Amino acid sequence: MASATTPSVLFVCIHNAGRSQMAAGFLTALGGDAVTVRSAGSDPADRVNAAAVAAMAEVGIDISTQVPKKLTFEAVESSDLVITMGCGDACPVFPGVDYRDWQLPDPAGKGIDAVRPIRDDIENRIRALLGELAIPVDA
Repeated sequence: MASATTPSVLFVCIHNAGRSQMAAGFLTALGGDAVTVRSAGSDPADRVNAAAVAAMAEVGIDISTQVPKKLTFEAVESSDLVITMGCGDACPVFPGVDYRDWQLPDPAGKGIDAVRPIRDDIENRIRALLGELAIPVDA
């Protein structure tokens, strides 16, 4: 999937407050300028999940300034890869866009002890994705 142009990855979950924000944080931190990263939600929350912010801070990634965003057709259409995390039928499908669904528990309402394994799973998936995209890891 990697090409001469910078790949664009969109992470989508329902509230854009936990899983997709952590994934975007990891891909931004580890992929640097070699990848364009966005995240959105089908029904965005008011703020990013505090436990997700704390879990990411433990690994040196600050997502505290992120704001949940509404999923738009334009965001999907302009992405090379859309990774969904439980958004179900709310994700529009466009020809030519690569879709993946990562089955991950929703961290909503969970404490940091429950969020850490989700964070670690996401980090492993992001590192594998970077390898697939032939993007060297920055950190």
